[in-house]
Amino acid sequence: MFGRVRRTVIAIVVGTAAAVIPLLGGESASAHGFSSTVYAKITPGDEGHIRTAVELEYDLLVVSAADSGDDDPLFQEGTAAFDAGDSEAQAASLNKHAETTLRYVADRFAVTSKGAACQPARVGDATIGEREGVPYANLLLDWACPERTDEHGVRSALFPDDEGYVKGTKTIVTYEIDGRSGSAALDAGNPSFSTGQSWYERFREFFLLGAEHLLSGIDHILFLLALIAGSRRLREIVLAATSFTLAHSVTFMLAALGLVDVPARVVEPIIALSIAVVAGWHLWGIWRRGDHATDLDPAGRGHFSLDRSGWIRLGVVFCFGLVHGLGFAGALGIDEAWSWTLLWSLLVFNVGIEVVQLAIIALVFPLLIALRGRTPKTGLWATGAISACVSIMGVVWFAQRVSGS
Repeated sequence: MFGRVRRTVIAIVVGTAAAVIPLLGGESASAHGFSSTVYAKITPGDEGHIRTAVELEYDLLVVSAADSGDDDPLFQEGTAAFDAGDSEAQAASLNKHAETTLRYVADRFAVTSKGAACQPARVGDATIGEREGVPYANLLLDWACPERTDEHGVRSALFPDDEGYVKGTKTIVTYEIDGRSGSAALDAGNPSFSTGQSWYERFREFFLLGAEHLLSGIDHILFLLALIAGSRRLREIVLAATSFTLAHSVTFMLAALGLVDVPARVVEPIIALSIAVVAGWHLWGIWRRGDHATDLDPAGRGHFSLDRSGWIRLGVVFCFGLVHGLGFAGALGIDEAWSWTLLWSLLVFNVGIEVVQLAIIALVFPLLIALRGRTPKTGLWATGAISACVSIMGVVWFAQRVSGS
């Protein structure tokens, strides 16, 4: 019987690989798809001005700001510097075409004072930094406002969908001005805010940002599906989800508050590996135990009615959850000194992640239990096929992220 089971497992894996790998061939190893995040920090400037430090993806800025498409000098020089991976040449191309760059940013990012537009001016030269392995252009702007006030409006429409390069750009704003400090998350549906906004408006934005981040992060979704497919009982998925939540909450908070700093080139491959390992765990169980892969071992059952395999899996999930937390923090990208306002914003972002996670579990796991109850063998092979697909995708992503392709 086990020989037949193993031949079936091999058939599932090979068939899934044949279907999945061609689809992945042209895909980016990026965790979050064709989206972008802009970062802006607002502080008081010189002579009563408002200062904004804006960080944008370099290659997107070059193609978006170019006036005349492929023939534009900024496009030609900027893309050549990007392809060469030369940060000095990238900065030089932006500074040579500073007016073009400033015009693009000022047309889509605005600061107002009592509804009146403030006028931007460059401060110093553009520089090049890096976020999650991607070159970012750092621009410093001072805004001269018609009159001084203790409340300012900020609006961002950078890299909009209609440009056709990315979808769903987010602008993460942190501010310490007008006697207030805090953070805001802007997108096409909510493009502006006031530094005088109420706490519940700010927290609503971060809740939605957390929810959208999980939904748009295909690797985190696949990790969750791998957990669901390999869980034998309701208590297992509840404990696995709780373990994952506790783990990623710890590292997410530490990293977002600047207390832990792990490069994306380390975090992203491990996230991909975690997907492959957790999904492969279930395939290994089918390989070893066949139709009994979902049975608990009565002799090894302990606290929470988990057997030895269940406890090992829980420990593995917790360890990988620590790494996923670093990935969540890297995507949020806030670089701000610790404050209670920031702490609450991060907690609300995390709650948004958890609500979506629990909603997916509540939707998918009962369907799996119903399928296993009615036709156990079909349920087992269905979860095997899901796990094979997820595991292969994790391995491919791991290879891409390690190689940098």
